[in-house]
Amino acid sequence: MDTWRQVEVAACEELGELLGPGNGPTAAELEAIRGATFTVEAVNERERVTDHDMAAFVDVLGGSAGEAGRWIHFGLTSSDVLDTALALQLRAAGKVILEGAFSLVAALHGRAREHAASLCVGRTHGVHAEPTTFGVKLAGFAFEAHRNALRLERAFAQASVGAISGAVGTYAATNPDFEARVLARLGLQREDVSTQVVARDRHAELLGAIALAGAGMERFATEIRHLQRTEVGEVQEPFAAGQKGSSAMPHKRNPIRSEQISGLARVLRGNALAGLENVALWHERDISHSSVERVILPDSTILLDYLQHRTRGLVEGMTVDTARMRENLELTHGALFSQRVLLALVEAGMSRDDAYRVVQELAQRAWQEGTPLRGLVGQDERLEALHLDLDAIFDYDYYVRHAQEIIDRLDGLLARLDDIA
Repeated sequence: MDTWRQVEVAACEELGELLGPGNGPTAAELEAIRGATFTVEAVNERERVTDHDMAAFVDVLGGSAGEAGRWIHFGLTSSDVLDTALALQLRAAGKVILEGAFSLVAALHGRAREHAASLCVGRTHGVHAEPTTFGVKLAGFAFEAHRNALRLERAFAQASVGAISGAVGTYAATNPDFEARVLARLGLQREDVSTQVVARDRHAELLGAIALAGAGMERFATEIRHLQRTEVGEVQEPFAAGQKGSSAMPHKRNPIRSEQISGLARVLRGNALAGLENVALWHERDISHSSVERVILPDSTILLDYLQHRTRGLVEGMTVDTARMRENLELTHGALFSQRVLLALVEAGMSRDDAYRVVQELAQRAWQEGTPLRGLVGQDERLEALHLDLDAIFDYDYYVRHAQEIIDRLDGLLARLDDIA
């Protein structure tokens, strides 16, 4: 309601230019309008009579200004005030959210640097694939968070537009110059064609960007949830002194933050769908969007801000067990070197299909029998004549020789982060 008041006052301040010399509110009346007040309780009480929130607000605000109150809402329609005020709210919320979004990028950036050389297994379909580093994994999350921050920045900017165009957007009671001057006072851009409302594709785009940011945090949280499983044990969420993981089982340390992030991201996606449903209004305007937005816009912005802080705390506080990561690399007894063996056989002259079948057989034996693949390759009579360099083939460093180069791509994020700071 305070943003409604800001719009009403700004409009009154430009009435002199609209109505011409000697018309419009006097200097004394403008002072009375600027000093006009309201209480939520008074507006709610008045709304029980008017059954119209903006009409109730105008009655209360105008009444507090005395005779000068007659100028409040002059030439305006409800959506002029509501949508322009919403732009002010979204702009203010955006500043808070963007600070949190870029701080999350910075947190991921820092931990990616810290673990640039922390060797671990990469997984596809949940199954061991080939070695990588935990820093490379985190770098991917950092770049995704950066893209989400930029998306949010663009989405808030395009949604923070106002309209003072009248009943069906034709300026019948005012004119475009009046709109431009009022919006300039508020520091807002204009909706080019507002019909009566600002087009709701703008808000749908914002809610989509918010949902995408939530999905990115959920992807990170899902990774942590898996890595904290007892059978994996590579990463642990922060666990405070005195914290209890279970009311029944004292040994429990559950990934509750990650699960909360995963769950609440679903709410953001649901709200984004509601935002899409709000785009199609009847003719110049109906209010089927209004009641929905009173839930989804505050809920989504507040929830995103909360999730960003929650995720940043998870990033900064998680415990990384690099020794367990090295242990887990050995779970397949070297089967994850299968591609290196395959390529070595092809280079030595064997057909790819024949090489694939040999390596597939040996890798499965290594995994199932618990016999190191290196030994099986070295003892296989079919491969003796190839004189393979097993030291070169079975070398973890080969897989991560470009890891630092990948991590160094994070340098491109630093300038943008410095600009935001």
